[in-house]
Amino acid sequence: MTLAQRLLERAEEIQSEVIDWRRYLHQHPELSFEESKTAYYIEETLCAMGHMEVSRPTPTSVMARLIGSRPGKVLAIRADIDALPIEEDTGLPYSSGNPGVMHACGHDGHTATVLGVAKVMAEHQAELEGEIRFIFQHAEELPPGGAEEMIAAGVMTDVDTVIGAHLQSPVEVGKVGVVAGPMLASPDTFYITINGKGGHAAEPHRVIDSIAIGAQVVNNLQHIVSRHVNPMDPLVVSVTKFIGGHTHNVIPGSVELCGTVRCMDLELRDEVPKRMKQIIEGITSAHGATFEFRYEYGYRPLINHESVTKTIAETIQELYGEEALYTIKPSMAADDFSAYLNSAPGTYFNIGAGRKEKGIIYPHHHPKFTIDEEALLIGMKVFISSALKLLAK
Repeated sequence: MTLAQRLLERAEEIQSEVIDWRRYLHQHPELSFEESKTAYYIEETLCAMGHMEVSRPTPTSVMARLIGSRPGKVLAIRADIDALPIEEDTGLPYSSGNPGVMHACGHDGHTATVLGVAKVMAEHQAELEGEIRFIFQHAEELPPGGAEEMIAAGVMTDVDTVIGAHLQSPVEVGKVGVVAGPMLASPDTFYITINGKGGHAAEPHRVIDSIAIGAQVVNNLQHIVSRHVNPMDPLVVSVTKFIGGHTHNVIPGSVELCGTVRCMDLELRDEVPKRMKQIIEGITSAHGATFEFRYEYGYRPLINHESVTKTIAETIQELYGEEALYTIKPSMAADDFSAYLNSAPGTYFNIGAGRKEKGIIYPHHHPKFTIDEEALLIGMKVFISSALKLLAK
């Protein structure tokens, strides 16, 4: 029996243990930058496995280094560990015990899966070449995110390849998806304040109407997508908040707007705030108002490397057949795994975790979100087989 076969067989043997880890984490969720107990649990679990150097790159994250008996490549595998501010409504026996906090995006499953991979690989340390770094990252859900902090702490130093995965409840369990090139967008945020002159609503000629001006700004910002950008380039400009006024007969002196910009092209990403400022400045100056504009860059676009993606795709086909592999449709959602891909070539893939006949149909960030736990073993096997190939390369 080959090393790969023995590792995969061992993954099957510890499947129930991995499920137990996932259920414990699900029952004890913690928000971004607050994952103290979660990180302690992960650290203790890794230390009990042996054969690894376990450290805490940041106060609420963990890294384990598994160094093989022979020199070789350095591979990083990342799992995110934070939860969301959502009240759980699944009725599961292991539902969240932390009111208002829930693992509604599958990060408990990501963590348990990578813990399982670490256990299997650590047990065969003497037969491995190179190094595997298991990165358990805090704060994926809350910008500025934890990835940049982890990288600043040195987790990616000398890493040759990095891989990660996300469980997907909208995709049936048994399917695993990849895509080379752009996969997820950059999630930037903008804030606009329009300062006019308030007054009585019955005397609009005596005011500078911040609401009317703000409405024009909202409408004209949509022209960036429809008239300033190649229709083949994906871009979203959405105003999601408009605050102004307190009563029916007073025109307010100012209004506040904010929203998000999503794109996958770095040049376009830099161009959009310039266009926005031009539009806002033109409209406000035409009506005698002033403005304040703040633009905050979020995560980078997530762009997978072709060669690593090809390796993952080949692994999926070898393990589960061509029918299991699907091509991910790029999305305007975001993930700070993109930061790791800026440090080393790699790829981020999706693992189907839905099951209609079990009622596992709810989307991510929903109070009834859950996963089919069969997906954890599938994820382990793809990670294990891919790791052996990437270390050999």
